[in-house]
Amino acid sequence: MRVLGIETSCDETGVAVYDTALKGSQGLRAHALYSQIALHAEYGGVVPELASRDHVRKLLPLIRQTLAEAGLGLDEIDGVAYTAGPGLAGALLVGAGVARSLAWALEVPAVGVHHMEGHLLAPLMEDPDPIHGPPQAPFVALLVSGGHTQLVAVDAIGSYRLLGETLDDAAGEAFDKTAKMMGLPYPGGPQLAALAEQSLQARPGAGAYKFSRPMTDRPGLDFSFSGLKTQVLLAWRDSDQSDTTRADIARGFEEAVVDTLVIKCERALDAAGSDTLVVAGGVGANKRLRARLHAMAARRGGRACFPRPELCTDNGAMIAFAGALRLQAGQFEDAAVKVAPRWDMATLPKV
Repeated sequence: MRVLGIETSCDETGVAVYDTALKGSQGLRAHALYSQIALHAEYGGVVPELASRDHVRKLLPLIRQTLAEAGLGLDEIDGVAYTAGPGLAGALLVGAGVARSLAWALEVPAVGVHHMEGHLLAPLMEDPDPIHGPPQAPFVALLVSGGHTQLVAVDAIGSYRLLGETLDDAAGEAFDKTAKMMGLPYPGGPQLAALAEQSLQARPGAGAYKFSRPMTDRPGLDFSFSGLKTQVLLAWRDSDQSDTTRADIARGFEEAVVDTLVIKCERALDAAGSDTLVVAGGVGANKRLRARLHAMAARRGGRACFPRPELCTDNGAMIAFAGALRLQAGQFEDAAVKVAPRWDMATLPKV
């Protein structure tokens, strides 16, 4: 089955073709991604109406490009998958409308995919470990992005239990907001991480700034990053605000976030009785987080699994893959165009 995947949940337009007849990463016939960063940069964040309009402009050309790269004609597509939520309502409707129209015209099934399930399943799409292969359920998943920070027990594909989540800012959101407070341009998260690495290389050993590891001094698996963000703001205001200080504060902030995520992940593995951790979402591309989680999992005799960095961000490949699994299981809906800007992943049917 060849599935066309469409992702338009926020500020990136993603399209991919996944072929279930091929194994592992070979199944990803082609994928393309267009980012709206330049469009939203002057506003310091995503403007929903502009995001929707840009998806309208870019989606059809991107579909044509992806099919050409896959060496396929439109009539060779066997199913269509699209992000139905969560996300920005207008942006979701662009992808849903195009996907439903294509499916109706081609007389093939279509399925709406949960955006976070797409992220969760992305590491299963490829085979980065030649010995163990892709992770198999049950396992624990850390979904960590600009909009979500969640720990999920995965009993089977489609069977999810929420173990803990953020009570305020998501980790990626905290990265971006902290970077903005220190004068870094949008999106500031990756630039803040680069400054942290710069500080570590220039001044090895203990960092100049140490911030709290929020909610790690009590039981539980929930997160909170708003207080940490305030600590950084106060430290920045009271500093000389030099480039060196900016890098050192960025390092202290990143270390606090990474330590917090690692501590909570290990607790979640204990709670679920598992030694396999799957990490997905944009923050999953952070080098320090990857290294620390790999080390933690190895110490336990387990492993941490990540998608390649380009598949950590929002992308059509994860939607095509997740949609293919559900279409193969006979799960698809009628021709109505429906989206769910808020959507609890625990309500999904088991595959």
